[in-house]
Amino acid sequence: MSKGFASNYRIVILAFGVLVCFAGIGTRLVFLHVIDRDKLVRYVDKARRTIAIENARRGDILDTKGFVLATSRSLIVLGVDPQVLRPEDEKKWPALADLIGMPLSQLTTICNTKTRPAAADDKAEDDREIRWAKLSETITESQYDRIKTLGIKGVVGTRVYRRIYPHNQLAAHIVGYVNKENVPAAGVENYADFYLRGQNGWRETEKDGRQQELAQFSSRDVPATDGYSVVLSLDSVVQNIVEGELDQIAKKFTPQKATIIVSDARTGFILGLGNYPTFNLNEFNTAPLDVQRNFAITDQIDPGSTFKIVAASGALNEGLVTLETRFDCTQEWADYNGRHLHLIPDDHHFDHPLSVQEIVGHSSNRGAARLAMLLGDQRFYDYARAFGFGELTGFPFGGEIPGTLHPPSKWSGIDITRIPAGYSISATPMQIHYGMATIASGGELLRPTIIREIRDNSGETVYRFTGSPRRRVITQKTADMMAIALHDVVVEGTGKDAAVPGYQVAGKTGTAQKLINGRYSDRNHVGSFVGFFPASRPRVVLSVIVDDAKVAHGSAYGAVVAAPSFQRVAQQLIQYLNIEPVEPVTELKKPMFAMDGGHR
Repeated sequence: MSKGFASNYRIVILAFGVLVCFAGIGTRLVFLHVIDRDKLVRYVDKARRTIAIENARRGDILDTKGFVLATSRSLIVLGVDPQVLRPEDEKKWPALADLIGMPLSQLTTICNTKTRPAAADDKAEDDREIRWAKLSETITESQYDRIKTLGIKGVVGTRVYRRIYPHNQLAAHIVGYVNKENVPAAGVENYADFYLRGQNGWRETEKDGRQQELAQFSSRDVPATDGYSVVLSLDSVVQNIVEGELDQIAKKFTPQKATIIVSDARTGFILGLGNYPTFNLNEFNTAPLDVQRNFAITDQIDPGSTFKIVAASGALNEGLVTLETRFDCTQEWADYNGRHLHLIPDDHHFDHPLSVQEIVGHSSNRGAARLAMLLGDQRFYDYARAFGFGELTGFPFGGEIPGTLHPPSKWSGIDITRIPAGYSISATPMQIHYGMATIASGGELLRPTIIREIRDNSGETVYRFTGSPRRRVITQKTADMMAIALHDVVVEGTGKDAAVPGYQVAGKTGTAQKLINGRYSDRNHVGSFVGFFPASRPRVVLSVIVDDAKVAHGSAYGAVVAAPSFQRVAQQLIQYLNIEPVEPVTELKKPMFAMDGGHR
């Protein structure tokens, strides 16, 4: 064989090697383009295709005059991609640290940390690359503009909106808040979230290997739709008056709780609602959950003498009595349905039979019981339910409870003498308030309404809410008679400290002993005054309820702890709302009689 030619054996070996190489390449191509194609395409799409979220701005919450109670502030969440940082930018880090308020040592650590250990459930054995690390989430637009001028590659920001409350604790239990996870957690923020939240937009694009956006491959661009604004019936001035008075109550009496509610007598719209204690909406995470409850609807109390309007209204409405019908309230016992019942003692001593007007004006427990007995168990219960006790008021958010009003079938033998005076029954401050509002409205039980309208981004009204009565409870004539009797409470009865000189005020004091360890306490009381003005042409319904006030001498009667606050708030409301004095529609001759005083 000539030495110039390779042997056939070598040629075969070489050909076989080339064939194996091509077979390996072909096999790999089959795996890449056929067997593993879908998996690899998804990986490439994930690496190159991105969806950038454009956050929508949450709508504002406004008071009835348009003042902002809650709004969204535009901020930048600033982050860094350590993989693309350039060595020449390291000299700019001190300026960046100064702009974002971060120690340079901490910033240096973040920028130099390029990987993180794989998670325990991650099949990858190698450490993961860090492609984004947060530097700050409270960067303002102006700060971000200065950061961009530094020209540090890899430092990027994303626009977000953070909820702020300009007036801190004002109307905290009504407005509610959005938590750190951007979830509406309470109040109007949660209830009206459908209108407020808006719809986020997004932009779908592709990036090259250097993470540069390839504009020619943009496939979708959906703009964000900002949320609508919610306008409340709440008036910031009225709310400030309410919360200012609650501060005074807290300083003077250090109560366990206190609530003041102001509503429009004609529509049921709430103009102001405050609770003590309260909290700062901008620091909600530091407030105990108990303080965040809206006590006006979540807590129940014995209504005390404020509940006497039910028996009096029912008896008048049924035509069983007139304002001048008299009862002997000196007797300790009464016969009812074959039973000899002991009546609750009165705080006052009367030297003559009391008229219905005097029973209301001087808060006679025995007189209220006798009026309820005239009605009978079932009819009295029906009127109590009609006034809204024992059922939800319809306040739209906040965890409202229905209170406690048992049907006659579950009453004890003496409940007909206790319930008319506001015992053996529990109600929320909201129920007590709208019970009185029934008389102020002319006999209709109104629905508590807090949202007045919804506005779009341009300020146009999308939907307007109107006050609506739930049902008629008593006639207009009965409501007028009750207004006269309740006006007498302030003129000559237990509520003199609620009187506003030159103005008609109608209302009712209330004092209830609290149930402590299963027994009614002589030391712990709920004192209240609930009323409206002007009496003959009501504009405003106002309730002041103080739970477990501490007084230096005597007991925490409603006339002591609530009536003076009612007067102070009423005087300010009269001035702010420009309420003019109104002559009485009906004048009754006020009977004069002797009594030894009292505060009930």
